[in-house]
Amino acid sequence: MTRSIRLIADDYGLAPGVSGAILDLIARGRLTGTSCMTGLPEWEEAAARIRPFCRRAAVGLHLTLTDQIAATGSSSLAPEGKLPGLAALALPVRRGRIDERDIHAELDAQYDRFTEALAGPPDHIDGHQHVHFLPAVRNWLLARFGAAAHKPALRGAPGLPGLDPAAAKIAAIATLAAGFNSAMRRAGFSVMTPLSGIYDWRQPEKFASTLRGAVDTLPEQGLFMCHPGHLDDILRARDPMHGAREVEFTVLSSEDFGASLDKAGARVMDGRA
Repeated sequence: MTRSIRLIADDYGLAPGVSGAILDLIARGRLTGTSCMTGLPEWEEAAARIRPFCRRAAVGLHLTLTDQIAATGSSSLAPEGKLPGLAALALPVRRGRIDERDIHAELDAQYDRFTEALAGPPDHIDGHQHVHFLPAVRNWLLARFGAAAHKPALRGAPGLPGLDPAAAKIAAIATLAAGFNSAMRRAGFSVMTPLSGIYDWRQPEKFASTLRGAVDTLPEQGLFMCHPGHLDDILRARDPMHGAREVEFTVLSSEDFGASLDKAGARVMDGRA
């Protein structure tokens, strides 16, 4: 029996090279779908490019509260119109230095930009740098969708790290996500879990073994996140991990990856399944 696993590429819309690489992999059947960053100036163009793929791929919203341009301009969240770094975000939110209403306004704007451009709601929601696990974002999810008959699926927490080489990173994300799966399921959301695909992107050569491990062990309908892309000037200016993106694209598009799926009795889940 063939085991189905989800492969979701983050950061669609971050730069033309990222969007193009993701669409290429969707067309090859190497991705279940992608998650979109909608707050950037090129979103309308990126949305037009992905629109023809919406019937064959899972297209979701990648909530973004760090490092990029704020869709809502200046606020307590983005005093100069740019979202803070992750380290600067979590602690001030907990101390109340950022008005939660400004966070919710930013998330509302990103969600509305998605639905307006793609004429419908996202299939799933997750977060850039896992910000959807933050308390303020959990509150937004519950407020925005709690009473809705149709709720988007949510990306859940990673499994226990065990002896994984990225154990410390996995444990940190799991700590941030504590209680998320159970709380969101109680509220009626479908939660995609366990999350896999976590590795040290400063060592892109580790991606291939991380992917092989997921193909061999990820349970039915488990979720593997990835970040493929092609380098361009916009990506270089916006993203410090651009060196890993070409490596991820090369691995995902390779014959070796297809062979590893066959050997493990696995397949990339269809985006509309």
